[in-house]
Amino acid sequence: MNSSPSLTSDGATNTITTSNKRSSSNLPPLLVLRPLSDAWSAALSAKFTVISPSSPLSTSTRAALVSAAYNKVDPAFLDQYPSLQCIATTSIGVDHIDLEECWRRGIQVATVGEIFTKDVADYAVGLLIDVSRRITMSDRYVQNGLWMSQGDYPLGSKLGGKHVGIVGLGSIGSAIARRLEAFGCKISYVSRKPKPTVKYKYIPNIYDLATESDILVVACSLTKETHHIVNKQVLQALGKEGIVINIGRGANIDEPELVRCLVQGEIKGAGLDVFENEPNIPKELFEMGNVVLTAHQSVFTPEAISDIIQVCIANFEAFFAGKPLLTPVVAD
Repeated sequence: MNSSPSLTSDGATNTITTSNKRSSSNLPPLLVLRPLSDAWSAALSAKFTVISPSSPLSTSTRAALVSAAYNKVDPAFLDQYPSLQCIATTSIGVDHIDLEECWRRGIQVATVGEIFTKDVADYAVGLLIDVSRRITMSDRYVQNGLWMSQGDYPLGSKLGGKHVGIVGLGSIGSAIARRLEAFGCKISYVSRKPKPTVKYKYIPNIYDLATESDILVVACSLTKETHHIVNKQVLQALGKEGIVINIGRGANIDEPELVRCLVQGEIKGAGLDVFENEPNIPKELFEMGNVVLTAHQSVFTPEAISDIIQVCIANFEAFFAGKPLLTPVVAD
């Protein structure tokens, strides 16, 4: 039996005992900023000597695990750890990482790849059905002791036949499109460039996409170009019967404008799993029956969390073995 240091979920240092036959001193050192759970700590400690940020060894480690929710990888961060050569994030998105600066310093970056694709696509469709059929609103109605014969029952609209515009047709956007196609929806999309291998209609301008759509699903990553890509003009183009679903990043939507449009009835409803200033959510949304809110959880299932751990470990093992990363971020 041997021991190796790790971090608890609140960042405190502790010791985890493992049955790995190698001495912890012979395991590759890994800087871990904030493990997500005890399962993370146990799995990582079996393969690596886990180093906390407070350890004197942290500045000499070559690899680090970061979390999108807690760690901003910018020049100031990188200056603290000058020996880093590999960073793996527990997310799909990399808007918390200064990629250009990492590459300038020769640091490889890995994400979790397409692990979340199916789960997020399922969740997006679930949000859409909930909002369009007013399932959550109906649940509140019944739990208040009411029944549809008592009037003012929240009827929803059918999903089949609706025109759905998808903002970002990457792996998640494509999976959403396939699922909605099975419901009989007409699919169009906007992306940086058309996808020649897909059959869906490409619309190069998001304003035109919104004009043609009944539902807008935001599934793009957050970049300078996609920050507030869904703005006042896009929401107004979507119209009074329009629904917005966001499982991308909160800042993809101009949140104050979204709130205003919902309050004033300029769009019909919204299903939001992400927000611009998490965990802070505009309080106006709490009173709206036509809005479904969840806490950035579309990616999380027990199966996905287990897969995230394994892909992060595999990336670090590849790095320390001098092999290519499994899920690297590469320049366009």
